Amino acid sequence: MRKIVVAVGGSSGSIYAKVLFDRLQKLDDQIASVGVVMSKNAKFNWTYELEDESYEQFLEDHPKFKLYDKMDFMAPFASGSAKYDTMIVCPCSMGLMARIATGVSNDLTTRAADVIFKERRKLILVIRDTPYSLIHINNMKTITESGGIICPASPSFYSKPQDFEALAATVVDRVIDLAGFDLDSYRWGEDE
Repeated sequence: MRKIVVAVGGSSGSIYAKVLFDRLQKLDDQIASVGVVMSKNAKFNWTYELEDESYEQFLEDHPKFKLYDKMDFMAPFASGSAKYDTMIVCPCSMGLMARIATGVSNDLTTRAADVIFKERRKLILVIRDTPYSLIHINNMKTITESGGIICPASPSFYSKPQDFEALAATVVDRVIDLAGFDLDSYRWGEDE
């Protein structure tokens, strides 16, 4: 049973966070708890892009998922002693990635990422912005050299996704694989 952190950043791409919540909920037998942090922009974008506030009902209905305020430094995953082993930032803006890459721990998301790095645990950033500047590429290099994983929100099409959620799942399922969870999903070259 694993403890993970999911930070929903303020960039466009709320569909990725929604699908990630849904997929993680189905991994209930592998997860002890999920600490969730959402920025103000993340909540705004969710409402704007998905035209609902379904994250509120989801978090209410799933007790293993607990929402923490962006400035709550008393959250358990603000310390390495709580032993959260994986952090997924989905979606992750370039600004948030820059703060993580430079060690600026000015909110719970960046503090949790700093803890994950110092404890040599797994950090996955699902970056959504495009194109990349050299500053972005250098920040990605820093994250990678520090042990983090950059997973661009670049969907695949070989599974022939039929809607936006299925398209987003092509990225999210990859993220879940990178996090080390056992998920039954489409695999290239395998019979469906």
